[in-house]
Amino acid sequence: MNKHDPSIGFIGAGRVGFTLGRFFCERGLNVSGYFSRTHAHACEAAGFTKSKAYTSLGELLHDCDMIFITTHDAAIPEVYNELSGLGLTDKILCHCSGALSAGVFNGIKDRGAYGCSVHPAFAVSDRMLSYREIHKAFFTIEGDPEAMPVIKSLMERLKNPYQIISAENKVKYHAALAMSSNLVIGLYHMARELLTECGFSEDGARLALNPLFLNNAESLAARGCADALTGPVDRNDAGTVKKHLDALSGSRDTLDAYKALSRELIKITEKKYPERDYTVLKNLTDKEKK
Repeated sequence: MNKHDPSIGFIGAGRVGFTLGRFFCERGLNVSGYFSRTHAHACEAAGFTKSKAYTSLGELLHDCDMIFITTHDAAIPEVYNELSGLGLTDKILCHCSGALSAGVFNGIKDRGAYGCSVHPAFAVSDRMLSYREIHKAFFTIEGDPEAMPVIKSLMERLKNPYQIISAENKVKYHAALAMSSNLVIGLYHMARELLTECGFSEDGARLALNPLFLNNAESLAARGCADALTGPVDRNDAGTVKKHLDALSGSRDTLDAYKALSRELIKITEKKYPERDYTVLKNLTDKEKK
């Protein structure tokens, strides 16, 4: 293996495969090409990255030092089992799952190969365009210590910030990402539904919420949780919170979400304003309180 410039192949030609492959090419990495169950997809990805569309796993494995498995999570063990029958000596296998560890490559050391996970904390939403933004992403890497120097060298060439994470923390790490991205959409949807109950059209609700949502996200990213926080909990305004809770009493899910998140905000404000007494707010938002 050329540890300084390994040849890289992709198994899976979806959004993640397209995005990482093109990004790797833009950063000067040696992308050999793609294999996909649907050969037309491999051809599209190869055209997008000016690389090769492989017709078999064996052919890709022969040409590549490092193989990125960019399928959905459930298919990773199946792909690994197929690769295992083709000879893996000295190969580095990397999957891009946020929740799975390199442990999914069961017995890989016995096959003379190395298993790793390389995960971008990034919502890859468009297979043709996301490569333009992924330079902003934070990556986590995990896996065989013997392969880490090669993976770290790859990350240095990409110039993305990254951190090594332990296998046992992968699921908790992935849950944190889901909370800060996917679940925020759930909160936004709840807010939009409340506005439609107030007589807003869906377009009107978006017009009302979007500037608030975007400004808050930018402030949070720039200033951190404590300094970005505004609103009734930040002011220790128990009267307004009580009115909110009364207004939301008709929807158990929305009420529970409001209370749970308010309890989290109280933790922030207690550190921000240690001289204040938040007993009334804590009692109002107690999860056991009906």
